[in-house]
Amino acid sequence: MEEGSDTKGAQSVGRQGEDAAARWYENAGYEVLARNWRCRQGEIDLVLRRGRDIIFCEVKSRSSEAFGHPLEAVTREKRQRLRFLAGRWLEEEHRVRPSAIRFDVASVLNGQVEVLEGAF
Repeated sequence: MEEGSDTKGAQSVGRQGEDAAARWYENAGYEVLARNWRCRQGEIDLVLRRGRDIIFCEVKSRSSEAFGHPLEAVTREKRQRLRFLAGRWLEEEHRVRPSAIRFDVASVLNGQVEVLEGAF
């Protein structure tokens, strides 16, 4: 069966990738504020805090590079949507103004986590 055709398998890879990325951030001293935060317009995989900085992270997981490197899956449209969603999250969930906002992409390939800080 092809990787893209197994929905449950893809969901499992995605969930495991988000778990691995969250652990990476926690081990690096970040606090996970939200996982899979949703509103009508979409979802943010991870929202993190370090001091007064807020980080919004898109997690892309793959079990192989057969469909490209995970970082390649973050399109211009996805970046624009994440910026919009971050504004919504800040309005709805975070009443204190952060000192900085950052957008990261976490790539999880075969369980190995690579975080691109300040990706966009």
